[in-house]
Amino acid sequence: MSNDAAVPNGASSAATASAPNRQSDRPKKRGVPEGLWVKCPACGATVFRKLIDRQSGLCPECGHHFYVSAAERIRQLFDEDSFEEWFTELRPLDPLEFSDKRPYADRLVEEQAKTGLSEACVAGKGYMRGRPVIFAMTDSAFIMGSMGSVVGEKLTRSIEKATELRLPLVILSGSGGGARMHEGILSLMQMGKVSAALARFHAAGGLFISILTNPTMGGVAASFASLGDIIIAEPKALVGFAGPRVVQATVKVQLPPGFQTSEFLLEHGFIDRIVPRPELRTEVARLVDYCG
Repeated sequence: MSNDAAVPNGASSAATASAPNRQSDRPKKRGVPEGLWVKCPACGATVFRKLIDRQSGLCPECGHHFYVSAAERIRQLFDEDSFEEWFTELRPLDPLEFSDKRPYADRLVEEQAKTGLSEACVAGKGYMRGRPVIFAMTDSAFIMGSMGSVVGEKLTRSIEKATELRLPLVILSGSGGGARMHEGILSLMQMGKVSAALARFHAAGGLFISILTNPTMGGVAASFASLGDIIIAEPKALVGFAGPRVVQATVKVQLPPGFQTSEFLLEHGFIDRIVPRPELRTEVARLVDYCG
């Protein structure tokens, strides 16, 4: 009886092979696309990315100002199709043949591919609510917006154009890197070059509005970003020379609450006004009108 009921050799594996693969028949779970939801670093809320974009890069829960690209900044600030970019032929070089974890020349190529920018600075002329202005900005996405030779040259040429055309100058700073170490003294000298151009612009009676965003640090904060006739900042932007952790480790004392934020600097007279991002365009146009 048991011999007749026995399963022939190989029958079990054949039956298994012919049985449907239940796991493969199940519908695959669809994952959430990357970047669709963003966690706000300020309030911890998980926010729909498109909702942030619709609100000029602000968290709808707490108003935290997220990073926005140079192209988006221009779209937010200028009248439609009014911005003309200048000095696009300027390209960074590697005069010191610098190399740390990888060669500086390779790093430049990677940053250009990642950001779509040729350098950390975008400059040109446009209209803010019908008012013509010369505009330049640094973008922290490109090597932390650090100031290399091309950044300094673009800023200087913008200032000289504003002097020549007798137009208001607006520079928006988003630089966490200060002077760019990869270019050594050639980077450091840009601080003096840009500041000297601003002195000539001031002597000619020009109006310079400096806008500070998060972060504005190092050599940028120590030079042109601090030289505006009017200095305005976005809320809770980090502005200073060395970062709070470096300062605290150096001076060995507990720093005041909110040290180096826009609110702290306004309280201590370093800046003139804090303006939320959606109001920047209107505020700059108002200042241009007020200053004539």
